[in-house]
Amino acid sequence: MDKAARTEWWESVPAGIRHEIDGYVLQESLLRAVKTITAIGLVPHGIGVGTAQLIAADRYLHYGNQIARKPESPLDLDSLAYRAAGCAGRVVAIEAVWDGDTVHDWFVDLLAITTAPAGETRVATIYQTTAERYLGKDKDHGPRHLAGTAAERAGRALAAHLSVPFHFASPDVPDDEAPRWRP
Repeated sequence: MDKAARTEWWESVPAGIRHEIDGYVLQESLLRAVKTITAIGLVPHGIGVGTAQLIAADRYLHYGNQIARKPESPLDLDSLAYRAAGCAGRVVAIEAVWDGDTVHDWFVDLLAITTAPAGETRVATIYQTTAERYLGKDKDHGPRHLAGTAAERAGRALAAHLSVPFHFASPDVPDDEAPRWRP
């Protein structure tokens, strides 16, 4: 469904439902907005999850800075180390993993990998805006995605602080299917 068709569909939806969906968008509750769009649009209009995400993304663009954004993760070493210290189990590695969505584009999750019990704990999520804040004026990284650059810098610092390995399978190019860390 192209932009014009999405706009036409949106304008055909009753005002009360538009208000509900926009409420979720303004609270940065993408999943609830997509679920609502799919619930009302799937049967009568064939709107599946992919199209619902595009419609929700259109609403995010419409509201821009009015959206009550979730606080961004701190990337300073003290904050990351404090979060890692709260992990259940012993931290044996720090890993950076790409992910993405229609609202934030590509971003990186910085994970503490643990044993006893085995698992992983997200210590930070690094969006483009998080990377810009963290890197400051040092933004000239050529073709690299800033989130990757910030994740590599913060992840390496945390791993060195904890004396554990750091793993980032694809620091230069977003790839949510890159190989994961293995002990």
